[in-house]
Amino acid sequence: MKILQADANYTFRSYFELSNDTDEILAEFDYKLVKKRLQLPRTSRQLSGLSELKQNLENVLPYVPLTSETARREILVAPVLSKVAMICQQILRIEYPVKVSNLLQGNLDYLIRSIHSLIVVEAKRDDLTRGFTQLAVEAIALSMLDDAPDRLYGAVTIGNLWIFGILDVTSRTIFQDIGSYTLPDDLEDLISILVGILE
Repeated sequence: MKILQADANYTFRSYFELSNDTDEILAEFDYKLVKKRLQLPRTSRQLSGLSELKQNLENVLPYVPLTSETARREILVAPVLSKVAMICQQILRIEYPVKVSNLLQGNLDYLIRSIHSLIVVEAKRDDLTRGFTQLAVEAIALSMLDDAPDRLYGAVTIGNLWIFGILDVTSRTIFQDIGSYTLPDDLEDLISILVGILE
């Protein structure tokens, strides 16, 4: 049964609002969903300044209620991705517009691209399951761009909890990690992975 109307307009946000399961929505784009423990790249570099960043997060968290998506993005997501952008010396794009078709269009919360890899991050206030659906559709859109790599990495986050996904163009599969990373506790691990993907 078709979910999407071919002549309708959908933004990436629309997929967050659909009540269908992730695998059903991805099937509309001829992709399948596989949930498993992902072996994510990690940098072997010594990363400096992470203990200060962790301390800053721990210092600010008691004083900022994380009740909105904006609060989560500004307090938890942006500092982490800004750090990754500085370490990798890559541009961090925020609210980055993408339009592939009427079914695949909208703004990406965060995008960092290196020569051979990219990471898209979708920040949500709460629902990680639907957030992952939106992230997966964003990755499908990016995979259709001319210079897209064969594997695209993404993460959906509610700020303090991050879940990774990988889109593999060849097998038309999106892999969702069954594990997750938390902030501030897993900060070093999280940044090591994000840097490892971009290296």
